[in-house]
Order: sequence, then structure tokens, then C-alpha cells
Amino acid sequence: MKLFKSLLVAPATLGLLAPLSATATEVTINDFNPAEELAITNSRVDGLEARLNNFEAGGFSETTTASFSVDAAIGAIDGDETSEATVFDYQFNIGLSTSFTGEDSLDVAIDSGSSFASTKDNPLAFDTGAGLSVDGITYAFPVGGLSMVVGVDTDLSTAFTGACSYSAFTDYMGDCGTGNSIGSVGNGVTAAGSYAFDSGFSLAGAITSTNDTDAATKEKVGLLTKEGSDSYGIEAAYTADSWGVSVAYVYDDNAAAAETTTWGVNGTYSFDLADVSVGYETEETSGTDKSGYFVGVTFPEVGPGSVSIGAATVGNYTDAETEYLMYEASYSYPVNDGLTITPGVYIKETDGDDLTGVIVKSSFSF
Repeated sequence: MKLFKSLLVAPATLGLLAPLSATATEVTINDFNPAEELAITNSRVDGLEARLNNFEAGGFSETTTASFSVDAAIGAIDGDETSEATVFDYQFNIGLSTSFTGEDSLDVAIDSGSSFASTKDNPLAFDTGAGLSVDGITYAFPVGGLSMVVGVDTDLSTAFTGACSYSAFTDYMGDCGTGNSIGSVGNGVTAAGSYAFDSGFSLAGAITSTNDTDAATKEKVGLLTKEGSDSYGIEAAYTADSWGVSVAYVYDDNAAAAETTTWGVNGTYSFDLADVSVGYETEETSGTDKSGYFVGVTFPEVGPGSVSIGAATVGNYTDAETEYLMYEASYSYPVNDGLTITPGVYIKETDGDDLTGVIVKSSFSF
């Protein structure tokens, strides 16, 4: 701020001296005190500097940080019965994080966007809704050696570690094929806790309740009630330098449907040239068993970026059902610290024509 102060003082001084030369015969030395005038100017500059510093520090709370991201995608899906036109979609995300003790964190997610609304397939699972909306609020804090998380609109698996290193292009490949267990979505009122041992082993558990509204009475059925839908989950994971494995169990007590139990396991191993990830999931509902799987390889150093190739079942299937698969390949490269470009292609098997999507995604973070 010294340069800033000098730039302000110099014109002020010249402005004071200019009238002296114009009316020198009318002004005596007692009419002008340079030291006093400069002191007044310096005082005003100091006040302005203090205001600027206060604004910079007080834009947010001193312990609050904000992060922003924008994802934009343009592409087309061949075989889509609704439309094969090229479409453009986006999502905008704001993350606010505040710490009160230095060990805790209050986080708020705010989202907006469109999500390939003109097609029947939603490969990237962008957030939807033209207006900004709160997508979740969580508070993380330590209790002894435990790491606790409580939140609203929060995933059951929020405290799970997982063992998936695959860089997924489409949402189908996310969580290494264990989206109903290790990556399960609760979207409710959630309480979770985890404990990490020094050996690399960790344990986590969570409970979530959707806090549903009764369709007839329009009243909340409450948390952990017979009329509501609740889920419980536990996970055990081990992480080493070059490999990791995770196993999770989730029990869904759905008031409007049959109870479901799900087991999921995923693992990863890093070679010199590539990272391999696998996943397997099985679920049981009213005596009916279903299962699905995933395998993916990421090559982290291919030119300036990385290549990911994966295959997975579209969902979990019984032995008697026709099994449909999905394949994807993408190349992700950073243009700079704030922009990453990812072109990709995927093929999704269906009971009709297979879907082939070609999409280019741009991800900004700031």
C-alpha cells in the first residue's frame, strides 16, 4: 500500500502548490502549511487503506472459504428415441465452508444447471434447475478419535472411504459400480462417523432418514419412524501405498417398498503406467438376488492428460434377466490450473437400439 499512498499524496501536493504560483502576490507563508496539509492527506489515505483492508478481510468471515465450479458439455446421443440433436448443458456449483474451532467444518453446497433434458439418457448427471438451490448442508467435527458428520440432503456414504481410483466420465461408472452401497445416495437427514487407524485400516457407519411427507395428510412422518424410509450402512476399508480395498453393507427399510440389503466391494491397484479399479455389488429384495460389476483402467500420464477406459453393467440384474453393459473411453487434459477439457465417448446397451454418445466436457474451477 506504500506505492498506493504515494500516488495519492503526490497529486494532492501538486494541487496545493499550484494555487501558490498563480496567486503568489496574495498569499503569505502563514496562509499555507505544507506539513499540516500533508499530514491531513496522509491521514485520509490511511483511513482509506484501513477500509480496503477491512473489506478484503470481511468479505466473508475470516474462517469462511468459497469455491466455485462450472461444468459445460456439448454432445449428441445416437439412437436416442427422443432426439439425436446436438445439445448443450451446464451446471454451476458453489461450496461454502466455515470452521469455528479449526477442527470442524460447516459446509453448504449450492447448485444450478441443466442436464441433457432433451434426451432420455442422462450420462453426466448434471445438476438441474435454472435457479440456485441448496443441495446439502453438513457439519463435520471430531469426537475423541472419531470423525463425525451430520447433515441434511446428505449421502449415507458421506463418511465412507471407498477404494476407487477410476476417473469416471459418465455417472454410470462412478463409485466403481457400487453406487448402491459404497457410494449409496441417501438424500436425507444423515448422521455418520468414521475412525481411521494408523495402519491404514478404517471403519465407518451411518444412518439416514428421508423425513418423508405423507401423501394423504401432507404432514412429515418424522425421522426413524415405521412410516418413514430409513437406511443403515457400515464400511470397512484398507488403504496402502499402491492398493486399497473397501467392503460395505447397506440395509434399506423403505416404507413404500420391500426391504433391501446390499453388499458392495471395490478395490484399486496402481502400476507404473496405470491404475486398475474393480467393483462388485449384490442386492437382495424379498428373496430375489441381483448383482452387477465394473472394471476400469486409468492411464495417468498420456501426453498432457490422462486416459480412462471402463466397462460396467448398467444396473444390477438377476440371473434370469438380460444383462446390459456400458462402455466408455475419455481423455482428460488440463488447459491451465482452472480449466480441464474432457472429450469422451460411451456405448450403452438397451433392449432397443444401443445408445452411442459423443460428448466434450469443459470443467472450470475457481
